[in-house]
Amino acid sequence: MRDNVILWWVLCAFFAIVAVGYTVWGIVEYPERPVTTAIEWVGSIGLLFGAFMSAMIAFYLHKTHRAQGGELPEDVLTADIDDGDPELGEFSPWSWWPIVLGASAAIFLIGLAVGHFLLPIGLAIFVVAIVGWVYEYYRGHFAR
Repeated sequence: MRDNVILWWVLCAFFAIVAVGYTVWGIVEYPERPVTTAIEWVGSIGLLFGAFMSAMIAFYLHKTHRAQGGELPEDVLTADIDDGDPELGEFSPWSWWPIVLGASAAIFLIGLAVGHFLLPIGLAIFVVAIVGWVYEYYRGHFAR
């Protein structure tokens, strides 16, 4: 986890340096313009936001690393795969509901691009897919 924190701080520094360089480059490129119009604001602000977001992630990972009280098994080079927590949750590899959910999102987005009459159809399929996926273990062969 410590390596991840360092990588995110490096990424934050990279974005900050590139933001400064990008802003200065815009000012140098157009010396005849006033400074406020020579700067390309969207790129400069976007790069600064990239730096701020990287800093937030680095800060969060640093606080999480300090709170966990030691190294995780994934961070130790001599650890085995079985040393980590094997419980990852419940997964249904035979479920078709994620495909239906993706198809409903595709129909909805095609409706945004092509015709608004597809929006309620995509929304209705989305509701059916969500309900089917959530309640898939409560009926049929997998009922408990």
